[in-house]
Amino acid sequence: MLRARLLAFVVRPTAPPLWLGIVVAAVFITAETLLVHRLKQIAPENPFGALFLLGVLVVSAGWGFRLAVATSLASVLVYVYFHLETSRSFIPMHARDALAVVIFLPVALLANLLAGQARLRAAESEQRRREAEASHAATSALAEQQAALRRVATLVARGVDQSEVYPAAVAELSRGLGIYNVALLRYETEEALVILATLDENGSSKMPIGERLSLDGDNVAAKILSTGAPARIDSFDGAAGRTAERIRQLGMRSAVGAPVIVDGRLWGALVIASSQNEPMPGDTEAHIGDFADLIAIAISNAATRAELTASRARIVTAADQARRRFERDLHDGAQQRIVSLGLELRAVEAAMPAEQQQLRRQLSDVVDGLVGVGTELREISRGIHPAILSKGGLGPAIKTLARRSPVPVELDLNVDSRLPESVEVAAYYVVAEALTNAAKHAQASAVRVCAVATHDELQLSISDDGIGGAVAGAGSGLIGLKDRVEALAGRLRISSPARSGTTLTVVVPLQGE
Repeated sequence: MLRARLLAFVVRPTAPPLWLGIVVAAVFITAETLLVHRLKQIAPENPFGALFLLGVLVVSAGWGFRLAVATSLASVLVYVYFHLETSRSFIPMHARDALAVVIFLPVALLANLLAGQARLRAAESEQRRREAEASHAATSALAEQQAALRRVATLVARGVDQSEVYPAAVAELSRGLGIYNVALLRYETEEALVILATLDENGSSKMPIGERLSLDGDNVAAKILSTGAPARIDSFDGAAGRTAERIRQLGMRSAVGAPVIVDGRLWGALVIASSQNEPMPGDTEAHIGDFADLIAIAISNAATRAELTASRARIVTAADQARRRFERDLHDGAQQRIVSLGLELRAVEAAMPAEQQQLRRQLSDVVDGLVGVGTELREISRGIHPAILSKGGLGPAIKTLARRSPVPVELDLNVDSRLPESVEVAAYYVVAEALTNAAKHAQASAVRVCAVATHDELQLSISDDGIGGAVAGAGSGLIGLKDRVEALAGRLRISSPARSGTTLTVVVPLQGE
Protein backbone atom coordinates (compact mmCIF):
# COMPACT_ATOMS: atom_id res chain seq x y z
CA MET A 1 0.00 0.00 0.00
CA LEU A 2 2.78 2.45 0.95
CA ARG A 3 4.76 1.56 -2.18
CA ALA A 4 1.71 2.14 -4.35
CA ARG A 5 1.08 5.52 -2.77
CA LEU A 6 4.73 6.51 -3.18
CA LEU A 7 4.70 5.42 -6.81
CA ALA A 8 1.49 7.35 -7.43
CA PHE A 9 3.07 10.43 -5.87
CA VAL A 10 6.25 10.17 -7.92
CA VAL A 11 4.71 9.14 -11.27
CA ARG A 12 1.93 11.70 -11.40
CA PRO A 13 -0.22 12.43 -14.46
CA THR A 14 0.37 16.16 -14.00
CA ALA A 15 3.68 17.71 -12.98
CA PRO A 16 4.06 19.68 -9.72
CA PRO A 17 5.27 23.32 -9.93
CA LEU A 18 8.61 23.90 -11.71
CA TRP A 19 10.18 25.63 -8.72
CA LEU A 20 9.59 22.55 -6.65
CA GLY A 21 11.32 20.43 -9.32
CA ILE A 22 14.39 22.69 -9.25
CA VAL A 23 14.55 22.44 -5.47
CA VAL A 24 14.18 18.63 -5.59
CA ALA A 25 16.91 18.37 -8.25
CA ALA A 26 19.28 20.55 -6.23
CA VAL A 27 18.60 18.57 -3.05
CA PHE A 28 19.22 15.24 -4.81
CA ILE A 29 22.46 16.44 -6.49
CA THR A 30 23.76 17.79 -3.17
CA ALA A 31 22.84 14.64 -1.27
CA GLU A 32 24.29 12.42 -4.00
CA THR A 33 27.53 14.42 -4.02
CA LEU A 34 27.94 14.15 -0.26
CA LEU A 35 27.09 10.45 -0.33
CA VAL A 36 29.51 9.66 -3.18
CA HIS A 37 32.21 11.73 -1.49
CA ARG A 38 31.76 9.69 1.68
CA LEU A 39 31.71 6.39 -0.16
CA LYS A 40 34.91 7.22 -2.08
CA GLN A 41 36.65 7.65 1.22
CA ILE A 42 35.64 4.13 2.07
CA ALA A 43 36.22 2.61 -1.39
CA PRO A 44 38.35 4.99 -3.51
CA GLU A 45 38.58 2.55 -6.38
CA ASN A 46 34.80 2.80 -7.14
CA PRO A 47 33.39 5.91 -8.94
CA PHE A 48 29.82 5.41 -7.63
CA GLY A 49 28.47 7.42 -10.58
CA ALA A 50 25.33 5.33 -10.77
CA LEU A 51 24.05 7.03 -7.61
CA PHE A 52 23.55 10.24 -9.57
CA LEU A 53 20.91 8.44 -11.62
CA LEU A 54 18.57 8.41 -8.58
CA GLY A 55 17.89 12.14 -8.73
CA VAL A 56 17.60 11.98 -12.51
CA LEU A 57 14.94 9.26 -12.23
CA VAL A 58 12.93 11.12 -9.60
CA VAL A 59 12.98 14.41 -11.50
CA SER A 60 12.20 12.63 -14.79
CA ALA A 61 9.22 10.89 -13.25
CA GLY A 62 7.84 13.95 -11.50
CA TRP A 63 8.59 16.77 -13.90
CA GLY A 64 9.06 17.45 -17.57
CA PHE A 65 11.76 16.28 -19.96
CA ARG A 66 13.61 19.62 -19.99
CA LEU A 67 14.13 19.73 -16.25
CA ALA A 68 15.14 16.07 -16.29
CA VAL A 69 17.80 16.73 -19.00
CA ALA A 70 19.09 19.74 -17.06
CA THR A 71 19.33 17.59 -13.95
CA SER A 72 21.18 14.92 -15.92
CA LEU A 73 23.76 17.42 -17.24
CA ALA A 74 24.21 18.98 -13.82
CA SER A 75 24.69 15.55 -12.30
CA VAL A 76 27.35 14.71 -14.94
CA LEU A 77 29.21 17.95 -14.29
CA VAL A 78 29.21 17.45 -10.53
CA TYR A 79 30.23 13.81 -11.00
CA VAL A 80 33.10 14.75 -13.29
CA TYR A 81 34.25 17.65 -11.14
CA PHE A 82 34.25 15.93 -7.77
CA HIS A 83 34.77 12.27 -8.43
CA LEU A 84 36.72 11.58 -11.60
CA GLU A 85 40.45 11.74 -11.85
CA THR A 86 40.45 15.14 -13.57
CA SER A 87 42.29 17.30 -11.02
CA ARG A 88 39.12 19.28 -10.38
CA SER A 89 38.38 19.80 -14.06
CA PHE A 90 35.04 19.49 -15.85
CA ILE A 91 36.73 17.64 -18.76
CA PRO A 92 37.54 13.93 -18.41
CA MET A 93 41.29 13.39 -18.89
CA HIS A 94 41.39 9.60 -18.86
CA ALA A 95 39.68 7.09 -21.05
CA ARG A 96 38.08 5.39 -18.06
CA ASP A 97 36.52 8.69 -16.97
CA ALA A 98 35.35 9.53 -20.48
CA LEU A 99 33.82 6.07 -20.80
CA ALA A 100 31.95 6.57 -17.55
CA VAL A 101 30.51 9.87 -18.80
CA VAL A 102 29.61 8.36 -22.17
CA ILE A 103 27.73 5.56 -20.41
CA PHE A 104 26.11 7.85 -17.81
CA LEU A 105 24.58 10.33 -20.26
CA PRO A 106 22.67 7.80 -22.47
CA VAL A 107 21.47 5.97 -19.38
CA ALA A 108 20.26 9.25 -17.89
CA LEU A 109 18.52 10.24 -21.12
CA LEU A 110 16.94 6.77 -21.38
CA ALA A 111 15.72 7.14 -17.80
CA ASN A 112 14.18 10.47 -18.79
CA LEU A 113 12.34 8.86 -21.70
CA LEU A 114 11.14 5.92 -19.62
CA ALA A 115 9.94 8.21 -16.85
CA GLY A 116 8.16 10.40 -19.40
CA GLN A 117 6.42 7.34 -20.81
CA ALA A 118 5.45 6.26 -17.30
CA ARG A 119 4.00 9.72 -16.63
CA LEU A 120 2.12 9.58 -19.93
CA ARG A 121 0.69 6.17 -19.05
CA ALA A 122 -0.26 7.49 -15.63
CA ALA A 123 -2.04 10.44 -17.24
CA GLU A 124 -3.92 8.11 -19.60
CA SER A 125 -4.84 5.82 -16.72
CA GLU A 126 -6.06 8.77 -14.67
CA GLN A 127 -8.10 10.03 -17.60
CA ARG A 128 -9.69 6.60 -18.08
CA ARG A 129 -10.42 6.41 -14.36
CA ARG A 130 -12.10 9.79 -14.39
CA GLU A 131 -14.08 8.91 -17.51
CA ALA A 132 -15.15 5.63 -15.91
CA GLU A 133 -16.20 7.42 -12.73
CA ALA A 134 -18.08 10.04 -14.75
CA SER A 135 -19.74 7.32 -16.83
CA HIS A 136 -20.67 5.37 -13.71
CA ALA A 137 -22.03 8.51 -12.06
CA ALA A 138 -24.02 9.38 -15.20
CA THR A 139 -25.32 5.82 -15.46
CA SER A 140 -26.29 5.78 -11.79
CA ALA A 141 -28.01 9.15 -12.10
CA LEU A 142 -29.86 8.03 -15.21
CA ALA A 143 -30.88 4.77 -13.53
CA GLU A 144 -32.19 6.67 -10.51
CA GLN A 145 -34.12 9.08 -12.73
CA GLN A 146 -35.61 6.19 -14.71
CA ALA A 147 -36.55 4.39 -11.48
CA ALA A 148 -38.18 7.56 -10.17
CA LEU A 149 -40.12 7.94 -13.42
CA ARG A 150 -41.26 4.30 -13.24
CA ARG A 151 -42.54 4.78 -9.70
CA VAL A 152 -44.60 7.79 -10.72
CA ALA A 153 -45.76 6.05 -13.90
CA THR A 154 -46.94 3.09 -11.80
CA LEU A 155 -49.07 5.40 -9.67
CA VAL A 156 -50.53 6.98 -12.80
CA ALA A 157 -51.25 3.58 -14.38
CA ARG A 158 -52.99 2.42 -11.20
CA GLY A 159 -55.33 5.37 -11.43
CA VAL A 160 -54.26 6.78 -8.07
CA ASP A 161 -55.97 10.02 -7.11
CA GLN A 162 -54.25 13.24 -8.19
CA SER A 163 -53.81 14.27 -4.56
CA GLU A 164 -51.41 11.31 -4.22
CA VAL A 165 -49.72 11.70 -7.61
CA TYR A 166 -48.73 15.35 -7.07
CA PRO A 167 -46.57 14.94 -3.92
CA ALA A 168 -45.18 11.64 -5.23
CA ALA A 169 -44.06 13.26 -8.49
CA VAL A 170 -42.46 16.16 -6.61
CA ALA A 171 -40.63 13.81 -4.22
CA GLU A 172 -39.43 11.50 -7.01
CA LEU A 173 -38.21 14.42 -9.13
CA SER A 174 -36.30 15.70 -6.12
CA ARG A 175 -34.74 12.27 -5.56
CA GLY A 176 -34.01 11.66 -9.23
CA LEU A 177 -32.19 14.96 -9.82
CA GLY A 178 -30.74 15.42 -6.35
CA ILE A 179 -32.56 18.76 -6.14
CA TYR A 180 -34.38 19.52 -2.91
CA ASN A 181 -36.56 22.45 -3.90
CA VAL A 182 -39.41 21.37 -6.17
CA ALA A 183 -42.88 22.83 -6.71
CA LEU A 184 -45.91 21.91 -8.80
CA LEU A 185 -47.83 25.02 -9.79
CA ARG A 186 -51.19 25.52 -11.45
CA TYR A 187 -52.16 28.60 -13.40
CA GLU A 188 -55.36 30.10 -12.04
CA THR A 189 -55.37 33.19 -14.23
CA GLU A 190 -52.88 35.00 -16.42
CA GLU A 191 -51.81 36.99 -13.37
CA ALA A 192 -51.57 34.35 -10.62
CA LEU A 193 -50.83 30.70 -9.89
CA VAL A 194 -51.32 28.39 -6.91
CA ILE A 195 -48.95 25.85 -5.34
CA LEU A 196 -50.32 22.28 -5.44
CA ALA A 197 -47.29 20.37 -4.12
CA THR A 198 -43.83 21.35 -2.93
CA LEU A 199 -40.73 20.02 -1.20
CA ASP A 200 -37.53 21.57 0.19
CA GLU A 201 -34.30 20.46 1.89
CA ASN A 202 -36.01 19.57 5.16
CA GLY A 203 -38.60 17.36 3.50
CA SER A 204 -41.24 19.95 4.34
CA SER A 205 -42.27 23.10 2.56
CA LYS A 206 -41.24 26.71 2.93
CA MET A 207 -43.96 27.57 0.43
CA PRO A 208 -47.19 26.03 1.76
CA ILE A 209 -49.66 24.25 -0.47
CA GLY A 210 -52.39 26.63 -1.55
CA GLU A 211 -50.16 29.71 -1.49
CA ARG A 212 -50.79 32.00 -4.44
CA LEU A 213 -47.97 33.68 -6.29
CA SER A 214 -47.99 36.56 -8.69
CA LEU A 215 -46.85 36.14 -12.28
CA ASP A 216 -45.55 39.69 -12.55
CA GLY A 217 -41.86 40.37 -13.06
CA ASP A 218 -39.10 37.84 -13.66
CA ASN A 219 -39.89 34.23 -12.76
CA VAL A 220 -39.81 30.85 -14.47
CA ALA A 221 -43.58 30.28 -14.29
CA ALA A 222 -44.23 33.57 -16.08
CA LYS A 223 -41.77 32.62 -18.84
CA ILE A 224 -43.46 29.24 -19.27
CA LEU A 225 -46.89 30.89 -19.43
CA SER A 226 -45.59 33.28 -22.07
CA THR A 227 -43.87 30.70 -24.29
CA GLY A 228 -45.49 27.38 -23.40
CA ALA A 229 -41.97 25.90 -23.34
CA PRO A 230 -39.39 25.00 -20.67
CA ALA A 231 -37.62 27.98 -19.15
CA ARG A 232 -34.86 28.83 -16.72
CA ILE A 233 -33.42 31.72 -14.72
CA ASP A 234 -29.75 31.17 -13.87
CA SER A 235 -29.61 34.04 -11.38
CA PHE A 236 -32.31 35.90 -9.48
CA ASP A 237 -29.90 38.72 -8.64
CA GLY A 238 -31.60 41.85 -9.86
CA ALA A 239 -34.75 39.98 -10.95
CA ALA A 240 -37.86 42.14 -10.61
CA GLY A 241 -41.26 41.25 -9.18
CA ARG A 242 -42.84 40.00 -5.96
CA THR A 243 -42.30 36.34 -6.80
CA ALA A 244 -38.61 36.89 -7.54
CA GLU A 245 -38.25 38.65 -4.20
CA ARG A 246 -40.04 35.75 -2.47
CA ILE A 247 -37.63 33.29 -4.09
CA ARG A 248 -34.62 35.32 -2.99
CA GLN A 249 -35.96 35.35 0.56
CA LEU A 250 -35.97 31.54 0.47
CA GLY A 251 -32.28 31.57 -0.47
CA MET A 252 -32.79 30.32 -4.03
CA ARG A 253 -30.41 31.57 -6.71
CA SER A 254 -31.62 29.83 -9.88
CA ALA A 255 -34.64 27.90 -11.17
CA VAL A 256 -35.64 25.68 -14.08
CA GLY A 257 -39.15 24.59 -15.04
CA ALA A 258 -41.21 22.71 -17.62
CA PRO A 259 -44.86 23.15 -18.63
CA VAL A 260 -47.62 20.71 -17.67
CA ILE A 261 -49.84 20.51 -20.75
CA VAL A 262 -53.18 18.73 -20.51
CA ASP A 263 -55.23 18.10 -23.66
CA GLY A 264 -53.21 20.68 -25.57
CA ARG A 265 -53.80 23.36 -22.92
CA LEU A 266 -51.18 24.84 -20.58
CA TRP A 267 -52.38 23.63 -17.19
CA GLY A 268 -49.45 24.42 -14.90
CA ALA A 269 -45.69 24.15 -14.40
CA LEU A 270 -43.22 21.92 -12.60
CA VAL A 271 -40.32 23.99 -11.26
CA ILE A 272 -37.11 23.21 -9.37
CA ALA A 273 -34.88 25.76 -7.66
CA SER A 274 -31.28 25.68 -6.43
CA SER A 275 -29.42 27.60 -3.78
CA GLN A 276 -26.06 26.92 -5.48
CA ASN A 277 -24.17 29.70 -7.21
CA GLU A 278 -23.59 27.80 -10.45
CA PRO A 279 -26.45 27.28 -12.92
CA MET A 280 -28.11 23.89 -13.20
CA PRO A 281 -27.02 21.52 -16.03
CA GLY A 282 -28.31 22.09 -19.53
CA ASP A 283 -30.32 18.83 -19.64
CA THR A 284 -32.33 19.69 -16.53
CA GLU A 285 -35.31 20.90 -18.56
CA ALA A 286 -35.62 17.52 -20.30
CA HIS A 287 -35.61 15.61 -17.01
CA ILE A 288 -38.25 17.89 -15.50
CA GLY A 289 -40.28 17.55 -18.69
CA ASP A 290 -40.49 13.77 -18.25
CA PHE A 291 -42.10 14.17 -14.83
CA ALA A 292 -44.32 16.99 -16.08
CA ASP A 293 -45.60 14.69 -18.84
CA LEU A 294 -46.51 12.02 -16.27
CA ILE A 295 -48.38 14.57 -14.18
CA ALA A 296 -50.24 15.70 -17.29
CA ILE A 297 -51.21 12.08 -18.02
CA ALA A 298 -52.44 11.64 -14.44
CA ILE A 299 -54.55 14.79 -14.69
CA SER A 300 -55.94 13.75 -18.06
CA ASN A 301 -56.70 10.24 -16.81
CA ALA A 302 -58.44 11.60 -13.73
CA ALA A 303 -60.54 13.94 -15.86
CA THR A 304 -61.42 11.08 -18.19
CA ARG A 305 -62.38 8.85 -15.27
CA ALA A 306 -64.50 11.61 -13.77
CA GLU A 307 -66.26 12.19 -17.08
CA LEU A 308 -66.79 8.44 -17.53
CA THR A 309 -68.17 8.07 -14.02
CA ALA A 310 -70.49 11.03 -14.48
CA SER A 311 -71.64 9.67 -17.85
CA ARG A 312 -72.33 6.22 -16.39
CA ALA A 313 -74.19 7.78 -13.48
CA ARG A 314 -76.35 9.80 -15.88
CA ILE A 315 -77.11 6.66 -17.89
CA VAL A 316 -78.04 4.69 -14.76
CA THR A 317 -80.18 7.55 -13.46
CA ALA A 318 -81.96 7.90 -16.79
CA ALA A 319 -82.58 4.14 -16.89
CA ASP A 320 -83.95 4.16 -13.34
CA GLN A 321 -86.26 7.06 -14.14
CA ALA A 322 -87.51 5.25 -17.25
CA ARG A 323 -88.13 2.11 -15.21
CA ARG A 324 -90.09 4.11 -12.64
CA ARG A 325 -92.21 5.69 -15.35
CA PHE A 326 -92.80 2.28 -16.92
CA GLU A 327 -93.74 0.80 -13.52
CA ARG A 328 -96.08 3.72 -12.85
CA ASP A 329 -97.67 3.40 -16.29
CA LEU A 330 -98.21 -0.31 -15.74
CA HIS A 331 -99.73 0.25 -12.31
CA ASP A 332 -101.92 3.18 -13.26
CA GLY A 333 -102.75 1.90 -16.77
CA ALA A 334 -102.72 -1.79 -17.68
CA GLN A 335 -103.04 -3.16 -14.16
CA GLN A 336 -105.96 -0.91 -13.27
CA ARG A 337 -107.65 -1.70 -16.59
CA ILE A 338 -107.29 -5.46 -15.98
CA VAL A 339 -108.73 -5.12 -12.47
CA SER A 340 -111.63 -3.09 -13.85
CA LEU A 341 -112.34 -5.65 -16.59
CA GLY A 342 -112.22 -8.45 -14.03
CA LEU A 343 -114.81 -6.74 -11.86
CA GLU A 344 -117.10 -6.11 -14.83
CA LEU A 345 -116.89 -9.74 -15.89
CA ARG A 346 -117.65 -10.91 -12.34
CA ALA A 347 -120.74 -8.71 -12.44
CA VAL A 348 -121.79 -10.24 -15.76
CA GLU A 349 -121.15 -13.71 -14.35
CA ALA A 350 -123.33 -13.02 -11.33
CA ALA A 351 -126.18 -11.67 -13.49
CA MET A 352 -126.38 -14.67 -15.79
CA PRO A 353 -129.36 -17.10 -15.45
CA ALA A 354 -128.76 -20.22 -13.38
CA GLU A 355 -129.38 -22.50 -16.35
CA GLN A 356 -126.34 -20.99 -18.21
CA GLN A 357 -123.81 -22.95 -16.13
CA GLN A 358 -121.43 -23.65 -18.98
CA LEU A 359 -121.24 -19.99 -19.98
CA ARG A 360 -120.79 -18.96 -16.36
CA ARG A 361 -117.84 -21.38 -16.07
CA GLN A 362 -116.30 -19.93 -19.20
CA LEU A 363 -116.64 -16.39 -17.83
CA SER A 364 -115.14 -17.52 -14.54
CA ASP A 365 -112.13 -18.97 -16.38
CA VAL A 366 -111.71 -15.68 -18.25
CA VAL A 367 -111.81 -13.71 -14.98
CA ASP A 368 -109.29 -16.09 -13.39
CA GLY A 369 -107.05 -15.58 -16.43
CA LEU A 370 -107.26 -11.83 -16.05
CA VAL A 371 -106.38 -12.14 -12.38
CA GLY A 372 -103.33 -14.20 -13.40
CA VAL A 373 -102.32 -11.58 -15.95
CA GLY A 374 -102.67 -8.90 -13.29
CA THR A 375 -100.48 -10.92 -10.90
CA GLU A 376 -97.82 -11.36 -13.59
CA LEU A 377 -97.88 -7.65 -14.36
CA ARG A 378 -97.42 -6.87 -10.67
CA GLU A 379 -94.37 -9.16 -10.58
CA ILE A 380 -92.99 -7.55 -13.72
CA SER A 381 -93.68 -4.11 -12.27
CA ARG A 382 -91.97 -5.06 -9.03
CA GLY A 383 -88.90 -6.19 -10.98
CA ILE A 384 -88.82 -3.01 -12.99
CA HIS A 385 -88.89 -0.74 -9.96
CA PRO A 386 -89.97 -2.01 -6.53
CA ALA A 387 -92.74 0.10 -5.08
CA ILE A 388 -91.70 -0.81 -1.54
CA LEU A 389 -88.33 0.83 -2.20
CA SER A 390 -89.97 4.10 -3.17
CA LYS A 391 -92.37 4.01 -0.24
CA GLY A 392 -90.35 2.59 2.66
CA GLY A 393 -86.68 2.89 1.73
CA LEU A 394 -83.85 0.37 1.60
CA GLY A 395 -84.42 -1.38 4.94
CA PRO A 396 -88.02 -2.46 4.30
CA ALA A 397 -87.18 -3.33 0.68
CA ILE A 398 -84.39 -5.71 1.77
CA LYS A 399 -86.74 -7.30 4.33
CA THR A 400 -89.28 -7.90 1.56
CA LEU A 401 -86.62 -9.56 -0.58
CA ALA A 402 -85.62 -11.75 2.36
CA ARG A 403 -89.21 -12.92 2.93
CA ARG A 404 -89.58 -13.90 -0.71
CA SER A 405 -86.24 -15.73 -0.87
CA PRO A 406 -86.48 -19.53 -1.02
CA VAL A 407 -83.19 -19.67 0.92
CA PRO A 408 -83.34 -18.63 4.61
CA VAL A 409 -81.88 -15.14 5.06
CA GLU A 410 -80.36 -13.66 8.21
CA LEU A 411 -80.54 -9.86 8.28
CA ASP A 412 -78.31 -7.36 10.08
CA LEU A 413 -79.57 -3.95 8.98
CA ASN A 414 -78.48 -0.60 10.32
CA VAL A 415 -80.13 1.73 7.84
CA ASP A 416 -82.31 4.10 9.84
CA SER A 417 -82.85 6.89 7.33
CA ARG A 418 -83.55 7.37 3.65
CA LEU A 419 -80.56 7.34 1.35
CA PRO A 420 -80.16 8.95 -2.07
CA GLU A 421 -82.46 7.19 -4.51
CA SER A 422 -79.64 6.01 -6.81
CA VAL A 423 -77.85 4.40 -3.86
CA GLU A 424 -80.99 2.66 -2.63
CA VAL A 425 -81.77 1.30 -6.09
CA ALA A 426 -78.20 0.01 -6.60
CA ALA A 427 -78.16 -1.67 -3.18
CA TYR A 428 -81.60 -3.21 -3.75
CA TYR A 429 -80.58 -4.83 -7.03
CA VAL A 430 -77.31 -6.09 -5.55
CA VAL A 431 -79.23 -7.86 -2.77
CA ALA A 432 -81.87 -9.14 -5.19
CA GLU A 433 -79.26 -10.56 -7.61
CA ALA A 434 -77.24 -12.11 -4.79
CA LEU A 435 -80.31 -13.84 -3.32
CA THR A 436 -81.35 -15.08 -6.77
CA ASN A 437 -77.86 -16.49 -7.42
CA ALA A 438 -77.77 -18.13 -4.00
CA ALA A 439 -81.06 -19.91 -4.73
CA LYS A 440 -80.46 -20.84 -8.39
CA HIS A 441 -76.73 -21.46 -8.70
CA ALA A 442 -74.89 -21.52 -5.38
CA GLN A 443 -76.80 -24.44 -3.80
CA ALA A 444 -76.71 -22.40 -0.58
CA SER A 445 -78.58 -23.33 2.58
CA ALA A 446 -78.31 -19.91 4.24
CA VAL A 447 -77.57 -16.30 3.35
CA ARG A 448 -76.52 -13.40 5.56
CA VAL A 449 -77.18 -9.80 4.55
CA CYS A 450 -75.55 -6.89 6.41
CA ALA A 451 -76.17 -3.23 5.60
CA VAL A 452 -74.71 -0.26 7.48
CA ALA A 453 -75.25 3.37 6.52
CA THR A 454 -72.82 5.92 7.97
CA HIS A 455 -72.82 9.65 7.39
CA ASP A 456 -70.67 9.30 4.26
CA GLU A 457 -71.14 5.80 2.81
CA LEU A 458 -73.27 2.67 2.61
CA GLN A 459 -71.56 -0.62 3.41
CA LEU A 460 -73.29 -3.76 2.16
CA SER A 461 -72.29 -7.41 2.49
CA ILE A 462 -74.11 -10.55 1.27
CA SER A 463 -72.61 -13.95 2.12
CA ASP A 464 -73.81 -17.48 1.40
CA ASP A 465 -72.52 -20.96 2.25
CA GLY A 466 -72.82 -22.31 -1.29
CA ILE A 467 -70.39 -23.91 -3.72
CA GLY A 468 -68.64 -20.64 -4.69
CA GLY A 469 -67.04 -20.01 -8.06
CA ALA A 470 -69.03 -16.87 -8.91
CA VAL A 471 -67.41 -14.34 -11.26
CA ALA A 472 -68.46 -10.94 -12.55
CA GLY A 473 -68.61 -11.78 -16.23
CA ALA A 474 -69.43 -14.50 -18.74
CA GLY A 475 -73.07 -13.46 -18.85
CA SER A 476 -73.39 -13.11 -15.10
CA GLY A 477 -75.76 -10.44 -13.79
CA LEU A 478 -72.99 -9.37 -11.43
CA ILE A 479 -71.22 -7.42 -14.16
CA GLY A 480 -74.21 -5.13 -14.53
CA LEU A 481 -74.32 -4.62 -10.78
CA LYS A 482 -70.59 -3.79 -10.76
CA ASP A 483 -71.13 -1.18 -13.47
CA ARG A 484 -74.08 0.29 -11.56
CA VAL A 485 -72.10 0.52 -8.32
CA GLU A 486 -69.01 1.99 -9.99
CA ALA A 487 -71.20 4.56 -11.75
CA LEU A 488 -71.88 5.89 -8.24
CA ALA A 489 -68.10 6.00 -7.52
CA GLY A 490 -68.56 2.89 -5.40
CA ARG A 491 -66.74 -0.44 -5.21
CA LEU A 492 -68.09 -3.98 -5.58
CA ARG A 493 -65.83 -6.87 -4.61
CA ILE A 494 -66.56 -10.57 -5.12
CA SER A 495 -64.91 -13.31 -3.07
CA SER A 496 -66.02 -16.74 -4.23
CA PRO A 497 -63.43 -19.50 -3.76
CA ALA A 498 -64.54 -22.97 -4.84
CA ARG A 499 -66.57 -24.84 -2.21
CA SER A 500 -66.26 -21.93 0.23
CA GLY A 501 -69.31 -19.80 -0.48
CA THR A 502 -69.64 -16.37 -2.04
CA THR A 503 -69.39 -12.93 -0.48
CA LEU A 504 -70.32 -9.68 -2.20
CA THR A 505 -69.02 -6.52 -0.58
CA VAL A 506 -70.28 -3.13 -1.71
CA VAL A 507 -69.24 0.34 -0.57
CA VAL A 508 -71.04 3.35 -2.06
CA PRO A 509 -70.26 6.95 -1.05
CA LEU A 510 -73.24 9.10 0.00
CA GLN A 511 -71.62 12.53 -0.26
CA GLY A 512 -72.46 14.54 -3.31
CA GLU A 513 -75.43 12.42 -4.21
